[in-house]
Amino acid sequence: MKRSTHLFKYKFSFRKLMVFGTCLMLLSACKKNELLNPDPTTLITDAAAFSTAPRIQNQVNGLYFTLKKGRFLGSWYTIASDIRAGDFVCTNLNAATGATTYQLLNQTTTNDVVQIWEFGFQAVNAANVFIDGMNSTGTAVVGADAGAAYIAEARLIRALAYYNLLQLYARPYLDGAGSKPGLPIRLEGNKQPGNYNLARSSVKETYAQILQDLDFAEANLPANYASAFLNTTRAHKNTAIALKTRVFLSMQDYAKVITEANKIVSAGAPFTAANGVKNALEADVKNVFTAPYTSNESIFSMPFTSNDAPGPALAGYYLPGTRDGGTISSNGAGEYSLNPNGILADPDWSETDARRSFVKIGPSTKKPWLFKFSQAAPYLDYAPVIRYAEVLLNLSEALTKSTSAVDSKAVALLNAVRNRSDKSKTYTVSNFGSAAELTNAIIKERQIEFLGEGIRNSDIMRLGLDIPAKPAHSVPAAAPSSPNYIFPISNDELILNKLMVNN
Repeated sequence: MKRSTHLFKYKFSFRKLMVFGTCLMLLSACKKNELLNPDPTTLITDAAAFSTAPRIQNQVNGLYFTLKKGRFLGSWYTIASDIRAGDFVCTNLNAATGATTYQLLNQTTTNDVVQIWEFGFQAVNAANVFIDGMNSTGTAVVGADAGAAYIAEARLIRALAYYNLLQLYARPYLDGAGSKPGLPIRLEGNKQPGNYNLARSSVKETYAQILQDLDFAEANLPANYASAFLNTTRAHKNTAIALKTRVFLSMQDYAKVITEANKIVSAGAPFTAANGVKNALEADVKNVFTAPYTSNESIFSMPFTSNDAPGPALAGYYLPGTRDGGTISSNGAGEYSLNPNGILADPDWSETDARRSFVKIGPSTKKPWLFKFSQAAPYLDYAPVIRYAEVLLNLSEALTKSTSAVDSKAVALLNAVRNRSDKSKTYTVSNFGSAAELTNAIIKERQIEFLGEGIRNSDIMRLGLDIPAKPAHSVPAAAPSSPNYIFPISNDELILNKLMVNN
């Protein structure tokens, strides 16, 4: 794509998500008589967009669509986060399918850098436009309580978009206690071309805004919905709480991780949420990745159907083609196999572990492939955003680091996740000679449990670890001080926002 064309597309990305465009897209879900008898105009005005409860509800649905569409959550953001982190091997070094990100060679104009930034801020802007409309008109239509709940969903979506963008485009919080440049904090919707100049806030300030949004979300979201599908695919109170455990862990604020996690994790095993959605671990981890994908472990997931597919599908990149163990129906492209010398080779990952069933060796190439996601086209797998297993491990790590001791509950939480899939060994306090040893076991468990779910890169960064070398392609490790440890800011943003700097 020529620069001029791409810049035009980016410049008007905010306009694409203006109320008019959002409503036109979302009204496809309205009743048939509304489609057959629309308002006698060719454009839905701001007032009409928020004039009825059904139209407002359709816009809320559209916020979730924007979060997952194109190259953001449940799609390329997840893939890009994982392929840079050492557990995958690129099979063809094709720049069009992520090889530049894999090799840590991203520049300001690299497609991954430009597009993840663009789609992330489209999600932010969609939330902002919606919040503006609710404050102006919508809340008066649906009432104060419903209006606050809808705004809470938008603010959670905005927080999630900002959090994920921080993980790629900003230094981790531990680097200078959040003092390094973060993101431009945009809190007002853009519906037409205008002045985009806005300086970067610090990492600490960006996290503070994320937490303000999540606190508001927790206070105003419903405790649950009427179906398992909605409890998995729409934000509720436990969603906000779970995300806060992730955010505080990234900030190394372990006391607050514990405070938040204790709201939805019982004092003892079996660990469950007592309030709201009855979140708990599935008895079999494979159930989380099997239709209908709406287990109580799935706190928040991106749903897909044959008519609602992601941009790049996770399964399409991770599954092999038919020559190497894939099926005609799975439609895998075999872009990234698993690194046989990564976590797969760790002796602590038992061969009898149920999670090993997600790994299959190709009969032709003998490469290991990830089968956690089962079908690339049409893509029907839900992409997990946060699972209850993560909350348990977040709490386990926080307990360990807050006390600098081998905490018995931390061990029990680790065992809950590990023994669900691997009953060959149950840890006891005596297995760990120090808090550091227990922490290492927790981090390793995360690497196994969330393989292919886009979490490993964030763990590397928040812990200040090197991004591993990739010997298969002579890619050296990247230390936290290296420029390529994070993505540069998109060139499109640098052109349009004169106050933005790359540092």
